[in-house]
Amino acid sequence: MIKKKTVELAVGLFVIAGFTCLILLALQVSGLNVFARDSESFVIHAKFSNIGGLKIRSKVTLSGVQIGRVENITLPVGKEINYDALVTIKVRGNIGEKLPEDSVASIRTAGLIGDNFIAITPGGSEEYLSSGDNIQETYSAIVLEDIISKFVVDKGNS
Repeated sequence: MIKKKTVELAVGLFVIAGFTCLILLALQVSGLNVFARDSESFVIHAKFSNIGGLKIRSKVTLSGVQIGRVENITLPVGKEINYDALVTIKVRGNIGEKLPEDSVASIRTAGLIGDNFIAITPGGSEEYLSSGDNIQETYSAIVLEDIISKFVVDKGNS
C-alpha cells in the first residue's frame, strides 16, 4: 500500500514538472519570459510613417543579432499634428550605450511572410545615443499590397 502511494506521488510530481517545463518553454518562445533579468535598460525612440505589422515585443536586431524588443507603439497627439508612429525600443544597456547617434532604424520582414522587426544599422559617428534619444533616420515598412497596387495601376495605364 505504501509502495503504491509512493509511485503515484512520483508520477504526479513528474507530470507537474513536465507541465511546468512546457509553460516555461512557451513563455520563452513567445517572448513573454517573465523570469528574465531586466538587462534591457537602454530606451531609444524612432518615428515611422508606416509600421506595417510591427507589434509590441517584436525583436530589434543589430547585424542580425537580437539586441532588444519593441516596448511600445503610439501615435503622439499634441499641439503639433504629426502622423508618424512613435516606437519605443528597449535595448540591452551594454549595446545601447555603444550605438552611434547617426544609426538608422528600418522595419523589415523576416522572410516572405514573416513577422516584422526593427533592424538597426550603426552609423559612423563618434558620438553615441543616450537613453531616451531619438533615432533620426528611419525607413518604414514596405507594404506588399502597396507594391502590388502600384504594379497593377502601372499596367492598367500602359
